[in-house]
Order: sequence, then structure tokens, then C-alpha cells
Amino acid sequence: MDWLNRIERKMGKWAIPNLMKYLCLAMLGVFVLEYLPLPRSAWELLYFNRALILRGQVWRLVTFLFLPPDSSTIWILFSLYFYYFLGTSLENHWGSRRFTLYYGIGAVCCIAAGMITGVTTNAYLNTSLLLAFAVLYPDMTFNLFFFLPVKVKWIGWFWGAELAYEFFAGPMPYKIVLALSLAPFFLFFGKDMYLRLKLLIRHIRFRINSRR
Repeated sequence: MDWLNRIERKMGKWAIPNLMKYLCLAMLGVFVLEYLPLPRSAWELLYFNRALILRGQVWRLVTFLFLPPDSSTIWILFSLYFYYFLGTSLENHWGSRRFTLYYGIGAVCCIAAGMITGVTTNAYLNTSLLLAFAVLYPDMTFNLFFFLPVKVKWIGWFWGAELAYEFFAGPMPYKIVLALSLAPFFLFFGKDMYLRLKLLIRHIRFRINSRR
């Protein structure tokens, strides 16, 4: 979109090179802090809570972005490496300014969702990185469960279907958080995804009609 290109050109020094590296290191730090004998858990101090923000705990507007995925000790390193791989791959493809713009829009939308509903999460914003990666590198192969080769486009379609189901099945606050968290993906890829879906539907109709 032209307006996205204009914003990107004006960002200048606001771009953050290696943004995903810093986010993953912060998430790893929070994960480690959870195992230290502190008076309060790091999660309790950092998660998004509208009521506490309005009472002056404004750091929660940002620190929820540093909360790690809900993973076991074994899987946390794998999860964070996967986020790092996705984020750096997108940054290498777009450049630092465009990736910072993507994640920045997502963060602002997550904050807006939190102020509307009372709570929010960084989980769906980080999931959108996988969807974006699947659009840009559809034929790259991942070894699912370390041994099953699957093209990333099929993983993207699976997660897209899963998120669509969760959106329609979930309550209204959940719909708001999910929709706004995925806003940067739709802003960057919405037109492209619409055309791909339209082409897929046309292909399916052609296959059905050819068998009659």
C-alpha cells in the first residue's frame, strides 16, 4: 500500500535493527525470572491489565510484549528460536524499517485491544509472523516434529483456518483481541490473500465442474 510505503520512508531513525533478537532475549529473561525466588512473579508485574494501567502502572502498555510463550523448559528455547528465525527472515526480506513498522502496528493494535477489552496478549501478533512468512516463502519446507517435511504454505493455511475457527467460536472480547492482533498481517497481505483465496475457489469450482 502506498500509505505504508510513505510511513516506512518517514520512519528514519525509528527503525530498530534486530528487533526480534531483542524481543526474544527479553522473553527469555522473563522466563528465567519466573524461576527465581522473587516476592512476586515477573508475569504478575508485566502482563497487560487495563485497570492497573489506569492506576498508574503504565509500563504494562509495553511489557506484555516481553512475556514468553506458555512453554515448558524444554520447548521454550525452540519456541523463541522459531520466533527469532521468523522475525529475522522477515527483516532480511523487508529491511529493518518495514519490519519495525509491521511489529509496531501490531503492538499498537494489541494495546488498543487491551484498552477495549481489559486484557491482551502478544501471542497472536507473534503468530502473525508465521502467516507473513508463509506468504513470502510458501514453498520453503519445515521438518514438522523434526522428521515430517511440510511446505510452510500448508502450515500457514492450517494456522489461518485454526485462527478463523477460534475467531468465530470465541466470545466478543476474544474476537477483538484476535482481530486487532492480526491487523498488521491483513494490512500488509490482505489484498494478496484475497486474490489467492479467490483463485483457489475458482480452481476448486473448475475441478468440480470438470468431473460432471
